[in-house]
Amino acid sequence: MGTKVMIPLCPGMMEKHGSIGIFGTGDFGRSLGSKLMQCGYPVIFGSRNPGDASLLPRGAEVLGHIEAAHKCSVIIVAVQREHYGFLRDLEDVLEGKILVDVSNNLSMNQYPDSNAEYLAQMVPKATVVKAFNTVSAWALQSGSLDASRQVFVCSDDSKAKQQIMDVIRAIGLTPQDKGSLVMAKEIEDYPLQLFPMWRLPIYTCAGLTVLVFLYCLISMVIYNAQKQVDVSYYLMITIPNKVFPIVSLMLLALCYLPGVFAAIIQLYRGTKYRRFPDWLDRWMLCRKQLGLVALSYAFLHAIYTLVIPIRYSVRHRMEMSVINQVMQNTTRVLEKPLTWRSDTYLALGILGFFFYVVLGITSLPSVSNAVNWREFRFVQSKLGYLTLVLCTGHAMFFGWNRFLLPSRFNWYMPPAYTLSLVIPCVVLILKLVLIIPCIDTRITKIRQGWERSPSNKSEAKLKTYSVPL
Repeated sequence: MGTKVMIPLCPGMMEKHGSIGIFGTGDFGRSLGSKLMQCGYPVIFGSRNPGDASLLPRGAEVLGHIEAAHKCSVIIVAVQREHYGFLRDLEDVLEGKILVDVSNNLSMNQYPDSNAEYLAQMVPKATVVKAFNTVSAWALQSGSLDASRQVFVCSDDSKAKQQIMDVIRAIGLTPQDKGSLVMAKEIEDYPLQLFPMWRLPIYTCAGLTVLVFLYCLISMVIYNAQKQVDVSYYLMITIPNKVFPIVSLMLLALCYLPGVFAAIIQLYRGTKYRRFPDWLDRWMLCRKQLGLVALSYAFLHAIYTLVIPIRYSVRHRMEMSVINQVMQNTTRVLEKPLTWRSDTYLALGILGFFFYVVLGITSLPSVSNAVNWREFRFVQSKLGYLTLVLCTGHAMFFGWNRFLLPSRFNWYMPPAYTLSLVIPCVVLILKLVLIIPCIDTRITKIRQGWERSPSNKSEAKLKTYSVPL
């Protein structure tokens, strides 16, 4: 007879210690079992109907709960909390076993305690580990684990937790130790949060959008309406095509403003070993999301701009300009300064949008994981500021000298484009101050561990934490 050789299919394979049991034959149990088998782990499914194995992975052993528990030292409980009752009858069999709770709830704070803690109380002779609840069955089936590779793990038993973390690494996922089982409730709430890091960026974007839209509505549509001029059609293309670039540039500047504030605070304190204010911490943590929302508005601006030549109002205005020149027997002379301004404005916009897209692409997990920290920081910091300069120049050349013309101030309101320049100009001016050699040198020393003591004579221990601008 030939020898059967099992070849591991996943990276990070290690020596296996017995079969892994899975209680539950639903979508997640089947998907996780299939993934474990692909990576060389023998899997035994515990089912109340062991005779019905039509949907289970081929090659998996299917037994009753008691028989499966006897043969496995690690058992993944892939059933919901309300179905844990059958485990009470297995309390003696499960003594010394590792039970991995993968359940989630339908809503946050659905129960007073976490599912994992409830399971530990129900089966006190077993060791409970919370894991795998942040991974979807679809991701396990399709192999699309880039966006959900991280797995939170917690348990009161460090050896059991380490054993499960080894299994997680072996199937291509990244475990993160969250400590003892009291953290299970936080881990179970994590998948139920709807875009937690996107709330502040979206609220900020929505607020700025409403304010800029109302500003344009008053200064353009309502102002002309009181003069008996109907330009209500501006609401469809003209005003949105002003709102999107203005808000986009503001949001891009807001991505870099907290880094400037952080540098100023560290410079003032003379140390990096003190926490930033909570509002600044939250702001800095959502910079990526702010940038992606800004990029989406820049995309909308680009698309709206492309349709300008086919708009009826624009074509009508161009035709009337030609007819007036013919009727007056005049020719509009090509103005070189206006040509330079127009081409410069367009060139800066194109280059700014290009680097905008580069920033957005490098923020994606699949791309950022392929570059080292120095490369990522170069793109997000150096190229980020270059993008901010190009986009700010684009807005400046668009407006040119309109802010100096009284005819452009409707009801004493400056042209809308000037709104977009306030925050970017503040950021760029502060950044220029911070890169002055004497100031930049001091900030660099602080971020390398230097501290200003009351006597100005001592230097602190070196630590690794620093905040990129």
